[in-house]
Amino acid sequence: MSSKRILHVTSELSPYLPENPISTTVNNLAVKSYSAGNDVRVFMPRFGFINERRFQLHEVIRLSGINLIINDLDQPLVIKVASLPGERMQVYFVDNEEYFKRKSLYEDESGNFHEDNHERAVFFVKGVLETIKKLNWVPDVIHVHGWMAAFLPIYLKTYYSKDTMFSECKIVTSVYNSMNDYSLPNDVYDVLDFDKIEKSSFTYFTAPKTNNLVVESLQYSDLVLKGEEFVGDDMKKFLEENPSKMDYDSLEDLADIYADFIREGVNLS
Repeated sequence: MSSKRILHVTSELSPYLPENPISTTVNNLAVKSYSAGNDVRVFMPRFGFINERRFQLHEVIRLSGINLIINDLDQPLVIKVASLPGERMQVYFVDNEEYFKRKSLYEDESGNFHEDNHERAVFFVKGVLETIKKLNWVPDVIHVHGWMAAFLPIYLKTYYSKDTMFSECKIVTSVYNSMNDYSLPNDVYDVLDFDKIEKSSFTYFTAPKTNNLVVESLQYSDLVLKGEEFVGDDMKKFLEENPSKMDYDSLEDLADIYADFIREGVNLS
């Protein structure tokens, strides 16, 4: 079996975040594929509550130092890296003091959804793709998990559509039932419009909700996997209407189906 380059993009990964269906699935899939001889890397945000000393994060100077423009504002990109505990597999952390220094995930201590979560998410996925370009490491497969990473398939097929570096990348998206359906501010469309991604081009993301965003991203994905046995009605409806994108029937088979996809080089075109 020829080795594949596999990139997981996720907002949640154990043990850096508590165990849940997303964080444990990403860990299991990444480790399984890495153990099979593939070149596997994971990108996630460097949330402020992640203990850098405990997990031995360190900044990669050659990958940091560029600015990303988010809705006409320059935001500095910082990249940190660590080895997944117990493995040699590298985990990259996208950092920015404005967006990720706070010691919370999606909500503040009062349970309110952060007003700039859409900007944090766009910064995250643009940071991932710009770092991949700097690394000159072209993944065969980009596997997306969770709503914060859901902008990536959209950006890859629109904003980065003319970038030949990504022209052969296949996009796999896992969907989960455990994700809360958050309301995004209406100016999420202003942020996207600044990057020439128009609201009128969307089929599902016409109302600013995170589940709508995830379903929209499935249109830009080559393969969709269930991260959990049951998923939300909107995602279920999409999968029923697009059976060719679906390749998963039972939770227990997920790792094996993913391994087969990598091993056999399934044509997703």
